[in-house]
Amino acid sequence: MRWFFRQRALSKVYQLIEPGPVVLLTTASRGCPNVMTMSWHMMVEFEPPLIACVVSEANFSFAALRSTGEAVIAIPSRSLADTVVKVGNCSGRDNDKFKRFGLTPLPANQVCAPLIEECFCNLECRVADTPMVYRHNLFILEVVRAPAQKNPKTLHHRGYGSFTIDGATLKVKSKMR
Repeated sequence: MRWFFRQRALSKVYQLIEPGPVVLLTTASRGCPNVMTMSWHMMVEFEPPLIACVVSEANFSFAALRSTGEAVIAIPSRSLADTVVKVGNCSGRDNDKFKRFGLTPLPANQVCAPLIEECFCNLECRVADTPMVYRHNLFILEVVRAPAQKNPKTLHHRGYGSFTIDGATLKVKSKMR
């Protein structure tokens, strides 16, 4: 049997290699909290836990993250799908997104950025590395605290308003961590 591969549009490659759940990134600068939707992130180290994430210079959160060096990665369940999309479709420059979308900010323990009560996990983070920020808007964040509840189903962005939801867990004997 011979396989036939169609050329995939290069602008859609990210739909094939989606890195993980859609998250909400919170920042706070000069006493003003903000939240943005983020799907471009990945783990880059186990211990200490390091997460690489792209925050565009065009995003209102970019300046706050760069100046404070702190953020919270809040992981929503699928029940927040509509809110996650709405948060991602407007700017914090013009809106208090917490009020507008009914999200409850809670004080974090280690950073100035707020936790989100409605999310099942809130990873308090500090910027650990910045050399790729100027070229690729890529921040390396170190998780310094990880309060979480049980793991519900999460959203995974497939592009253009399409999402998949976590499915069954497959366990395979492995030496991988």
